[in-house]
Amino acid sequence: MKPNLGTLRRRATSLLTALTFLVLAVTGVLAFVRPFSIGVVGLHALMGFVFIVFVGIHVVNNVRPLKGYLHSRAVWVTLAITAALTSLFFLQPGPVKSLLGLSGNLGPAMERFEMREDSMVFQYSPSPDYQMSLTVKTGASYNLETPPQVAIWLENQGGYHIKTLHSPEARHRESLPYWAFKVKGWEKAKEEAEEGLDVVSSPTPNGSFDPADYILPADAENSTPYKLLIEINQLGDPHGPHADQPSLVYAVEIDNLRPTTFQLLDLLGYPKREDEDGKEAWSLYYVDDGYGSAMQLIDSALLTIARPKS
Repeated sequence: MKPNLGTLRRRATSLLTALTFLVLAVTGVLAFVRPFSIGVVGLHALMGFVFIVFVGIHVVNNVRPLKGYLHSRAVWVTLAITAALTSLFFLQPGPVKSLLGLSGNLGPAMERFEMREDSMVFQYSPSPDYQMSLTVKTGASYNLETPPQVAIWLENQGGYHIKTLHSPEARHRESLPYWAFKVKGWEKAKEEAEEGLDVVSSPTPNGSFDPADYILPADAENSTPYKLLIEINQLGDPHGPHADQPSLVYAVEIDNLRPTTFQLLDLLGYPKREDEDGKEAWSLYYVDDGYGSAMQLIDSALLTIARPKS
């Protein structure tokens, strides 16, 4: 005896519901263990809507048996367990956060650094409609096998560190002394501000510790220019009088009042320590003839900024 149309419909709905759930389960696991992928997350989200449709059809096809569950204690117990788990996962106490910390999915990263065969690409997106991209074309002396140490950071008009966008390896931090000096000053000022010792620090153009006050100011008319800087150093790179050539610093000024989409970074010079009154201080000097291969680590550096449309 062949099954009737109603039976076939129920079987097809049950099978489709089960298969859709399988896709949700697989993509859910992949989204947890792997880095963020819009393809995986998008598939998981869209199949979730499809799953809701099939569950609705399944409920309609089996409304009588399901009504019977309402008179069972099991349904209330399962609802209570589901509600408890939902609250637990939503509030995310310590153990749940520790479990989530094992995930390889950190979401769509605000900052990304990628090393390619002929360039370094850094992308920074503090908001969906603001995208900063720095493309550094590598020069003739750049070696992919033993790459130089690189730091990328932002400074305000006063020359104070705002935010480090890309830092060197921790063990080579001091190989980029200009960046390291700026960061130490920023860390000290921030600590004093948090302790209430620094009354100057405030959400003003040159007194804020929040990068958004410079990059995406609430009042664009009162925004001040700031700089993006790169410090680069190839360790163990002798030339002329230098047993190891010092680092080089490149920079470009960014002005929200005069927005520019494409800007090239200029070579500012090399850092030299010049302590003042017993306090550590660094200055930049023009590059002299003592430099050779260090000048060829970077061929060019282009900053591209896509801003919100006014």
